[in-house]
Amino acid sequence: MTDDLRRRLAGSGYRLTPQRELVLRAVESLGHATPDEVLAEVRQHSSAVNVSTVYRNLEVLEELGLVRHAHLSDRAPTYHSVTDHEHFHLVCRTCRRVVSVGAEVASVLTGRLADEHGFTADIGHLTVFGTCAECAREENP
Repeated sequence: MTDDLRRRLAGSGYRLTPQRELVLRAVESLGHATPDEVLAEVRQHSSAVNVSTVYRNLEVLEELGLVRHAHLSDRAPTYHSVTDHEHFHLVCRTCRRVVSVGAEVASVLTGRLADEHGFTADIGHLTVFGTCAECAREENP
C-alpha cells in the first residue's frame, strides 16, 4: 500500500508525509471517524499532530479519492476509506447506530434519477436517517 500511495500522491504533486500516512491508517482502522476521532487515533502514534494537520490531510486524501466523507450527524463530517466497498449509510436517530449498505441497494433509485433526470447520483455521500429495527421494537413492543 505504501508504494502505491506514494506514487499516487506524487502523481498529484504531493508527497507521502508521516502525518499523511498516519491519518490514512487511522481512517482505515476506525472505519467511520470524525476528524477528532482520527486525531485521537493518530495521537496514539505521534503527539506532534494537531487538528489542523488532520483536517488538511483529510482534504488532500479526499481530493485524491483515498477517503470520502458523509454527514452522519449534524456535527463534523465522518470519513471512511474508499478501499472498502462503495456504500451509503443508514443512521438510527434513536441509538445513533450507523449501518453501511452496498450501493446496489439504491440501484432502482439511481437508475430512475439517471433515466428521468439525466442525473448521476454520488451514493457515497448519501445518508438515510430513520429508526433501526431494534429501536422500533422497543418503541412498539
